[in-house]
Amino acid sequence: MFGLPFDGSGRFYRGNIHCHSTNSDGRLSPAEVIARYRAEGYDFLALTDHFIERYDYPVSDTTEFRTDGFTTLFGAELHAPALDNGQNWHIVAVGLPLDFPPTGDQESGPELAARAIAAGAFVGIAHPAWYGVKMRDVEAIEDAHAIEIFNTGHQADADRGDGWYMADLMTTEGRRILGYAADDAHFNGRPDHFGGWVMVQAGEPTPEALLEALKDGQFYSSQGPTIEHVGIDGDQVVVRCSPASSIHAAGRPPLNRFVHAEPGETVTEARFPIVAFAGESCRITVVDERGRRAWTNPFWLDAWGPGIG
Repeated sequence: MFGLPFDGSGRFYRGNIHCHSTNSDGRLSPAEVIARYRAEGYDFLALTDHFIERYDYPVSDTTEFRTDGFTTLFGAELHAPALDNGQNWHIVAVGLPLDFPPTGDQESGPELAARAIAAGAFVGIAHPAWYGVKMRDVEAIEDAHAIEIFNTGHQADADRGDGWYMADLMTTEGRRILGYAADDAHFNGRPDHFGGWVMVQAGEPTPEALLEALKDGQFYSSQGPTIEHVGIDGDQVVVRCSPASSIHAAGRPPLNRFVHAEPGETVTEARFPIVAFAGESCRITVVDERGRRAWTNPFWLDAWGPGIG
């Protein structure tokens, strides 16, 4: 099942794959940013400073900050002209080589993304709601791995942190694209950190294993809840999670199924009929009593259940 990590081997590792330091417009040094995430209990971090001439095109070498219990991935936030609305692209690229060449004067966003993918990076379309990404923009980046479906920073400053609308449109059109949550932390006075992360299932917490797991969709995203398992039992999709106030399965709009806990109680399991999502994509959302969410990637049910295929 594309985009579901729960049947794989290995354990889950918590990480943030979008944040900034004094190597671009962040307020803290790389050492300070990494120390903050490590102290918060994260297992890995990708520092993604703005890859533009103003900051001398940084792909930060964070090797010295790796320890037995914490690792880093190299990355950057790439920029090029231009969206349909005239704004420059914001493209998160994790797993870049340190010598990734600067952007050419005539290089477009889709060309830059393709070059990052060819260099081995996991590529995500950052905070689409914040700066007005349209369907025609996303469709131009044919090989992007993911869309940023939650951005802590832009939820805090503009109430535009949710990118699921774009990911849902893409899956409705048949595009098998992933979705990840991230902070976009700058540590600049707004509450832009420790609010959204990925839980990556990998056999070991090495940069190489984590990067491959990201590309393969072996992760889910969270603001707090834990998704313990999503799988198939006969003709049902089964979800098990930490105590929740509700569990949702969302398919082609407006298709959905949900389970709500009784007032004052919680639920830890839900079952949804596969046939309701016949031949379609589906994604799971878990909501806890504080309103915090966890999300699976979209997955496709065209190989299970009666009449599906």
